[in-house]
Amino acid sequence: MTSTLARPVPEASRPAETEKPRGRPRLRALDGLRLVAALMVAAYHYGGRGGDVTTAWGSSPKTQFPTLHEYFAYGCLGVQVFFVISGFVICMSGWDRPLRSFFASRASRLLPAYWAAVLLVTAVFALPVVVHDAVSPSDALVNLTMLQQPLGADRVLGVCWTLWVEIRFYALFALCVVMPGATRQRVILFCAVWTMAAAIADAADEPLLDLVLMPEYAPFFVGGIGLYLVHRDRGDAYAWGIVAVSWLVGQHHAVRDLWHAPSPDAFSYRSSFGIVLIVTLGFLAVAAIALGRLSWANWRWLTVAGALTYPFYLVHEHLGWVVIHGLHRGLGVGSAATFALTVAAMLLLAWLLNRYVEETLAPRIRAALSRVR
Repeated sequence: MTSTLARPVPEASRPAETEKPRGRPRLRALDGLRLVAALMVAAYHYGGRGGDVTTAWGSSPKTQFPTLHEYFAYGCLGVQVFFVISGFVICMSGWDRPLRSFFASRASRLLPAYWAAVLLVTAVFALPVVVHDAVSPSDALVNLTMLQQPLGADRVLGVCWTLWVEIRFYALFALCVVMPGATRQRVILFCAVWTMAAAIADAADEPLLDLVLMPEYAPFFVGGIGLYLVHRDRGDAYAWGIVAVSWLVGQHHAVRDLWHAPSPDAFSYRSSFGIVLIVTLGFLAVAAIALGRLSWANWRWLTVAGALTYPFYLVHEHLGWVVIHGLHRGLGVGSAATFALTVAAMLLLAWLLNRYVEETLAPRIRAALSRVR
């Protein structure tokens, strides 16, 4: 069940949890921003690209959404916003935390909903009434490890490539910052070295360096880390410098990967201005949260929204195709109503996964991995 997208076009990102930093109130606005980014990605997958979703609709989303498909095509940039948030949150959650606790936190957050989503999508796609191809049993089992991409197995979840990006970021941060102990100086050095090393890797065009240093995604993680330093001390000139350089480099990579010349054969056209604008708004939104400008957005439902974002991200694409096919082609529901009902159905499924899978398994996994031996 491989993705139909070319590698440079991001589909989604596994958003990191918004943990409450020690001695500080929970940043509920960050939860809300994660949901906004997830809905951007859903809009992209349902109406901003071609491929398998065309089969679900019965025709190109360009036909279903003659005007909106041009805007939906920018939804793939939600992944860049996710990565900025992830940099912020991972630095926040890794500060003053031992390596064992950091690992337990990440594993307990990632694995329960992911395992459930892999099993659920595999089972649904194996049903005779579902028109999509299922992966082989062997590849489905490999997917449970999250190592399907480096091992060359077919992916059950098209969006899971971003998990592989996140895992590599976690590994770098754990080895360079969490294990020796997070300090301002160490975090600044990590950001500076990773930024320079990623630029060198980009110039060298060496696959191993690209694999480890992720030059196209590094500036977004580093920018989020810099914004967490700003959150700790808004007068930190080094932190602001990290953010500024990360934004400049990040918009360059986003434009290089996602822009193309206008063409009647392309699904849609993303202008360089539009790409830069969305990347900029993502940085500005996290900066506003870091500076406390959105502290008024402290509604409890935002915490629920944040909890639903990860399971929603995991299931919305492939299972969304099934719902779109059933509603639009099976029942004749209109395009706009099908779009809205599919999003609502995936949010409901995300709530069920959070309530009955994550809330049950996550504490047990965290306790087991945190136990001192």
